[in-house]
Amino acid sequence: MIRIIGRKTSSNVQKVLWLCSEVGLEFERTDLGGPFGGNDKPEYRAMNPNGLVPTIVEDGFVLWESNAIVRYLAAKFAAKSGLYPEDLRERAAGERWMDWQLSVMNPAMRPVFWGYVRTKPEDRDEAALTKQIDTLGAKFRMMDDHLAGHAFMAGDRFTVGDIPVGIAVHRWFEMPIPRIDLPNLARFHARLKERPAFQEHIMQPLE
Repeated sequence: MIRIIGRKTSSNVQKVLWLCSEVGLEFERTDLGGPFGGNDKPEYRAMNPNGLVPTIVEDGFVLWESNAIVRYLAAKFAAKSGLYPEDLRERAAGERWMDWQLSVMNPAMRPVFWGYVRTKPEDRDEAALTKQIDTLGAKFRMMDDHLAGHAFMAGDRFTVGDIPVGIAVHRWFEMPIPRIDLPNLARFHARLKERPAFQEHIMQPLE
């Protein structure tokens, strides 16, 4: 059985939980990080030198970095399902959005999420947050433009490429912020919300 280390409210842990449920993988999860602490314990750092979550352990194999974990589990357990396309071009079309989530979306999402979810209203820098919301909206507009011609990020079917960005999209729609109208993104979000694994692991209170 796969062991997942990390709190369930972490977006990076949620990627792995969502993937496991999509594939039907049994797992056990251990709370770590955030209010649970433990990131700096030597035994955890020996597994994950970053001290971040998640980390998985599978038959003695230890792996960290959420998108790498998603790719690994999908390749091993869902290679024939369409979730991890055999066609390399379709696979790459989705995986580029996984990397985009880390390199482009996440830096824009982080200050807005922290400002509105983890900061008290009286402590917020509203002027700075207004600019950051505009920046974040521009990133989501890129997705909206792409989704004008596609049901999902890699094309017409759900793949691993939808998992990291799908969590970001859900947070965008759930945060108490002003949002620009992005109808294609809204349709994408509605499709994700129909998936039982998304309902179970992603449609949780933001923390």
